[in-house]
Amino acid sequence: MRVINLPQDILSDKKMKSGSVIFHHFAASVGSLNGMSVLHQNTISLVISGEKTMHFSDRVVHIHDDEFHFLSAGNCLASVKLSKKKLFKSILIFFDNKTLADFYLKYEADITKIRSKLKLTSEPYLSFKKDDFILNYIGSLELLFKSTPIISEEMKKIKFEELMVYLFQKYPQKILSFYPGEHKQSDDFEIRKAVEANIVSNISIKELAFLCNISLSTFKRRFARIYGISVNKWFLQKRMEMAKNLLKHHHEKPSEIYHKVGYENHSSFSQTFKQTFGITPTEFQARELNHHL
Repeated sequence: MRVINLPQDILSDKKMKSGSVIFHHFAASVGSLNGMSVLHQNTISLVISGEKTMHFSDRVVHIHDDEFHFLSAGNCLASVKLSKKKLFKSILIFFDNKTLADFYLKYEADITKIRSKLKLTSEPYLSFKKDDFILNYIGSLELLFKSTPIISEEMKKIKFEELMVYLFQKYPQKILSFYPGEHKQSDDFEIRKAVEANIVSNISIKELAFLCNISLSTFKRRFARIYGISVNKWFLQKRMEMAKNLLKHHHEKPSEIYHKVGYENHSSFSQTFKQTFGITPTEFQARELNHHL
């Protein structure tokens, strides 16, 4: 699986790649798109239709078309679900740290007042529900794309500021908590966050290493030192423990839980469960039920 550098690899025109703010309209029609991506700039993702799942080092984000998102520069894994009935469409706004700093400087007086009243935390990811203003804002961007092949620098800065001013006025605490810049995934704590946020995610060890911004060999070595066990064995144990808990205490059917513990299909889950415990999930659940009768 190749690594996609964003926004560079999705922009065909050199003029589109220039500037501190970049707008890109994306559309796809069939199948499913998956990939490892490096966000070289902070990104606002305005999904118009369809769904997308993104894996970061500390969380898994499910993006639907009733939301929009702020993403700090860094590594992620993206999986886009495409409907057979409609296009997956989104508008991406890429912006650098200087652009965000310029916005903070321009509205410094208002921001200082807010900061004195609120307790702020640093967040590399923000999610917002769309409202009428945002829907109209997206519509105005679509009209811009239709009217001109290349949006001017002045217009891009105006449209970026328009969105930021609106969000700052409506969600001051969230906007001021957005932490720009690339994440530094070098210490053990960051590895633990990445691993434990993705216990039930169907991603590979190589992809986990990518999320932590380290090589596969370094990831495996640090993992073994932190947990005292290999990556594969640790994930297997955790997933099987979760499966037993769901079957025993929540009385969920095996066919209902395989995806909850990181398996793509029922048969692979059942096979792994039997290899681990010597009986199938169905047999385990029946035995536990009989013990309580």
